[in-house]
Amino acid sequence: MTARPAKKLVLAVIDALSPDALDRTIADNRAPILAELVRRGEHARDCISTFPSLTPVAASAITTGLGPDEHLIPSMNWYHRGEERYVEYGSSFPATRAFGVFRSLQDTVYNMNLAHLTPRHRTIFEQLDDAGLRTACTTYLIYRGRFRHEPAGDSRYRRLAEAAQFRHAVWGARELFYADLFDSRGTGCSSTLGMPGQRDRHAGCVGSYLVEHDLFDFMLLSLPDNDTYSHRRGPEAQPTSIAEADRALERVVHAAGGLDEFLADHAMIVMSDHSQSFVEQPVNLAHHLGDWRVLAPSDNAPEEAELAVCPGARSAQVYVLDEARRDRMLPKLTRHLRGVEGVDLTAWREGDDAVVAGTAGELRFAPATKADPAARPPAAGGAATAVRGRLEAADPRGACWQVEGDLAVLDMAVDGAIAYGDYPDALGRLWSALACPRAGDVLLSATPGYEFVDWGGSHHQDGGSHGSLHRCDSLGVLLTCGVEGLPARRGQTHLLDVTPMIAAHFGLTS
Repeated sequence: MTARPAKKLVLAVIDALSPDALDRTIADNRAPILAELVRRGEHARDCISTFPSLTPVAASAITTGLGPDEHLIPSMNWYHRGEERYVEYGSSFPATRAFGVFRSLQDTVYNMNLAHLTPRHRTIFEQLDDAGLRTACTTYLIYRGRFRHEPAGDSRYRRLAEAAQFRHAVWGARELFYADLFDSRGTGCSSTLGMPGQRDRHAGCVGSYLVEHDLFDFMLLSLPDNDTYSHRRGPEAQPTSIAEADRALERVVHAAGGLDEFLADHAMIVMSDHSQSFVEQPVNLAHHLGDWRVLAPSDNAPEEAELAVCPGARSAQVYVLDEARRDRMLPKLTRHLRGVEGVDLTAWREGDDAVVAGTAGELRFAPATKADPAARPPAAGGAATAVRGRLEAADPRGACWQVEGDLAVLDMAVDGAIAYGDYPDALGRLWSALACPRAGDVLLSATPGYEFVDWGGSHHQDGGSHGSLHRCDSLGVLLTCGVEGLPARRGQTHLLDVTPMIAAHFGLTS
């Protein structure tokens, strides 16, 4: 497979970038680079995230073009059935400490890419590496490529990194710069081991070096500090952190001589992985499951536990640990969870179907065997809001579904085709999450304003959070400028569209 010549491409992921916050930042003249990219490029304000709308799940989707059913990363915190333990990717420092700092860091830095992410599908780095293109990546959760990298030998943090057991090589993009742990070459840039507030500056420093020395055809430029700032101060405060991300972008384009010169040789994609919403009330899910024995992070008698509970900010997953009792426990468990304050949606599998329940009732659905958008339309007289018996209809992205029950559970209507309201691409996102082999037996999405407390006791009350199926967490920015081969837009854009978009820019099939 040979790639055709194309402009070099930078994918800048601004974590948790809210469309409204970007608009306000531009209106206040605090983001001149982003403002000019919006003016010159194509700007979507409704790019759909994954479910859960969490960074590990979304980053895996961005770099593979796959949902959790195929990329196999189910959440920020999940239960590994094969190893009979929790996996924690860093919900908070107290949560990391609850599971063991070294264990959590090993899972995040090494295992997420080299053991947990599907080996059956290539990342965008692997696709481009295989095509002979030069890839680069700053600190990002998903970095897997074809090039072997030893831990940085000349970092000032080398002894600290070795004490944390970062002694093994990884496979990553050709040029990999990961929180001072892995540096494919000396750049003079430091991230203070990836500390919040330093990461965007580190990315801007590395990115400018790579542009100046012409060291990539594709670079993923990770700008994560907006997410941390928004968690602490709330999504309304994002203009300050977006302005910081814009300064990192300005540093990158300045290395080419300015934006005009940069865009002469480079295309750019700027995007969110999800957005954030304001948190008013924390919910400790484990405390609401007192009728069952819940597995603790450091459990003295794990064999006695009945459930594993995995909070993921504004989402959660519950695992039944005894498979032989699953079918008997599940009805009682789902009824109980539906009554917990702050639980908006409860979803699970029943045979070949998925079931999602809310205060409005239940909806049953499954992929249809044929994609016929006219199959069994509602009776004349308006859109269907409740369905007795199976109805087949296509959604805005062209997928066809069989649905039965109360469509109001997902704020849906069917009038020849499916129309979504507060839960964008609800059927597709829920199905992918439930079909992930590593997902819990029950998935939860929090009511707007609520967040599930993590295993360290942390939450973001009076700040921002994300993870739910609701639009308040799930719609982000997708901005393209100079990207070639863009597919025709069908319905709303989605994180799953990004890898095919990058591959098409370089004349490849993803």
